[in-house]
Amino acid sequence: MAASEPDRVHVPEGDPNETSVGLGGLPDRDGRVTLDACIMDEFANCGAVACLEHIVHPISVARMVMEKTPHVMLVGEGALQFALANGFKKEKLLTASSEKAWREWLKKAEYKPVANIENHDTIGMLALDAKENISGACTTSGMAYKMKGRVGDSPIIGAGLFVDNEIGAATSTGVGEEVIRICGSHLVVELMRQGNSPQEACEKAVLRVVKNQPQKSKDLQVGFLAINKAGEYGAYALQKGFTYAVYSPEISNTIFQAKSYY
Repeated sequence: MAASEPDRVHVPEGDPNETSVGLGGLPDRDGRVTLDACIMDEFANCGAVACLEHIVHPISVARMVMEKTPHVMLVGEGALQFALANGFKKEKLLTASSEKAWREWLKKAEYKPVANIENHDTIGMLALDAKENISGACTTSGMAYKMKGRVGDSPIIGAGLFVDNEIGAATSTGVGEEVIRICGSHLVVELMRQGNSPQEACEKAVLRVVKNQPQKSKDLQVGFLAINKAGEYGAYALQKGFTYAVYSPEISNTIFQAKSYY
């Protein structure tokens, strides 16, 4: 199944030096690390978890939601209970370095999303296999120092991730609230359905964010990544600094800088 490839996002999830996802993720304003993730395969099967604590690999829990339950999303205590019941280990996610950063933030406790402070606040992966089947995954620790209970676009099918095996797939990063407002990843896929290339579709989705929030968009980051059935890909962001990697038989894990609106 093609969905086995996006499971590889568990590598950055387990990296304590990666502060935007999984172990070592920056906490909410109360010092609690809460994780969001979703996965979707070529058959439109999908699973997600939101506001999940104590589990290093939320993407694996999301996959289990997809494979073992009749539901799409589990949240909070319910997601944790499900994970523990299925063999996941309860662990402390707040590392010493992330705790130090949080305590420094507490001195002023100012909450204002800063574009590209971590380059990305999300890990999104799209995979096209040899049979031209597409799948995807998205995982994050969310906005640093967010309000307790805040969930962004990353675990929401159609916002942070969407796969349509007839057309292509898309994922997003940045300020999730703005992606949710336009059902961003679904919009990108539908734009590809209308004949746009992955690059054109990503650009038009970002322009939709600008149209919705013309003044606000100058100070925030939103970026989209997309791939179609032909293996063509594209990426576009509001601000400079959005990088993505491509791996294929022809391209060996090359880092690209996405074009940007500003």
